[in-house]
Order: sequence, then C-alpha cells, then structure tokens
Amino acid sequence: MPNSRATHPSRRGVLAAGGALGLGAVLAACGGEDAKNGGPGDAAGAAGPGRWSFRDDRGRSAKADRVPSDIVAFVGVAAALYDYGIQAKGVFGPTRTKDGKGDVQAGDMDVSKVTVLGNAWGRFSIEKYAALAPDLLVSTMFDDAGTLWYVPEESKKKILAVGAPTVGLSVYDRQLTEPLRRMLALAESLGADVTTQKIKQARKRFEDAAARLRAAARANPGIRVLAGSAAQDLFYVSGTDLSVDLEYFKALGVTFVEPPERAKAEGGGWYESLSWENVDKYAADIIMMDNRTSAIQPADITAGTWKKLPAVRAGQVIARNPEPILSYDKCAPLLDDLAAAIEKAQKVG
Repeated sequence: MPNSRATHPSRRGVLAAGGALGLGAVLAACGGEDAKNGGPGDAAGAAGPGRWSFRDDRGRSAKADRVPSDIVAFVGVAAALYDYGIQAKGVFGPTRTKDGKGDVQAGDMDVSKVTVLGNAWGRFSIEKYAALAPDLLVSTMFDDAGTLWYVPEESKKKILAVGAPTVGLSVYDRQLTEPLRRMLALAESLGADVTTQKIKQARKRFEDAAARLRAAARANPGIRVLAGSAAQDLFYVSGTDLSVDLEYFKALGVTFVEPPERAKAEGGGWYESLSWENVDKYAADIIMMDNRTSAIQPADITAGTWKKLPAVRAGQVIARNPEPILSYDKCAPLLDDLAAAIEKAQKVG
C-alpha cells in the first residue's frame, strides 16, 4: 500500500500491507465498485438445479449457473474457506514469505497448490487471473464503500471485465462474530458441509474461548491492553471502534488503550501514529503486536524506548493479526491467547 495520505480516509480501508492497523498508509480517497451499499442481508446463498446465488455485504447478489468451483480470493478469505473444505484456485495478497513458506495470512493452506496473482499491495496479475477462468472473486472490505480489499483500484475495471461474479464480506465497524457467521454462510453456499463434527468442535472452542476471555476480563478489571504495530519510523496505536477483533474483545469486557478521536484522524479513525521517542505515551499492561510480515516484529525492534516499556520488560507482549482468518478454527486461539495473557498479567502500566 502506498504511503499516501487521503483527504477522506474513511472512504477506503486504511489497513495497509503494513498497516495497523498500521504502518501508516492511507489509501487515496475514492469510492468502491460504483455500487449502492446494502446491508449484509440474511440470505446465505441459494442453489437450485444448475443455479447459485449469494447476497454479499454490499447488498448485491452474486449469481452463477452452477456452484462456483474455480474461486479466486484474497488470501485470508481463501484460508478461511480452506478450513471449511473449499479450495481456492487462485489467491492475491500476502501469501508467501521471502523463503517461500506460507505467510501468516495463508493459514493452513498449501501455498504451492494455489496460483498467486500478487503477493503484495498493488500486485494483481490480470493475465494469470483470466487464465484461471474464475467463476467467483471474493474479498473482504475494510470500508463502507464496497471496496474489495487488495483488488487494485487502477486495474479494477479490467479485473471485473473478466466476468466472474464478485462477493465482498465486510470486516468494517462490526464485531468478529458477524463476519465469522457470513464466511460460514458463504462456505455453505459453495458446497461446504458445515455440520461436520470438526466444524462443530471449532465453533464450540470459539464459544468457550469467548467465555474464558469474558471471565478473565471480569477477574482482572485493571489490566489495560494496547494494540500496536511497528514500522521503521513510527509506532501505531490502534483504536477499537472499527476493527472486528478489537470491537469484540471490548464487548467481552477487555479494557483497551483508546487514542482520542483527534489523534486517530490521520488514520481515518483506525489508529494514532507515534514517533519511537513517544512510544511511552500510553500506559499499558499488555501489548498486542501486529504479527503480519509487513510489520516489524517485537524481537526485531531496536528502539530503546520500546525496550523500556513496562509491558515489554515484564514479557507481557502477545501477537495479534489485524486481519484475522475468518474461521472459528483460526479465531478461537485469538481469544484464548488474550485470555491467557490477562489471566496471568501483572499491573505494570
């Protein structure tokens, strides 16, 4: 994602390939797919003899003559569908690390078995996409304008001209449980058996983890959590009002460091950027750090001010993926990890 500043950043997602919520980049202001925004709708999808349809979170109904099988998706979406037994044919977004291994956003997928159309922000091979003869394109949306995440604005028209129907699932300004429900519905419409014991157990683990996190927050009400992301020159402190994971954690009773609205204006309401000299602006007992490969990881942060933070000195730093893989199997550990951190945390901030 380019390091441009948007005039109206709320019109586009302000998460970046490195961003926080972070890495400080804000997309240039523009609309979505020239679509009227609609509510998420309750129609999970419908398939009759030779027909398929799914109403997405733009209020649009994607339709096909048969259930799509040649699916191209943002890597995190493909990873979630994989957990439900649906294999994407092509992916875009951070899929492989420099050593060729699966990126954290690829989940359990075997990345050698998918065609990668682009591994970074702005990269999307239209030629490879067309060659796959896709019958469905799926991505998430980080704004209310219907913008498909990681589908480059400059080549959007050519991508859509290939003719595959598109589905957008919103991860903007709602709690985690809603996009989890919608991803499950999409998978079911694509032929997944969502009644398997494996999926039932994953959902039960998620519900149990949510109950554990609620109990941990209630038992340790003084523990303050900060969600951060590290870049070379800046440290980003995420607010909780727009992120699906943080909104849900907050609803379960977790107390977060919340930058004031004026401080988050630069990041479209998502985050406040701090210099490393000012990284101690907010007191926190636990720090959740962006674990995406585009962000600098805690072990590699060299700033002395970081190392002096009480939570860092106490070893109370855990990982967070600002773009969670939307399956119950992958989201249950997110709640468990935070619950475990709160249960054993000492008040240091």
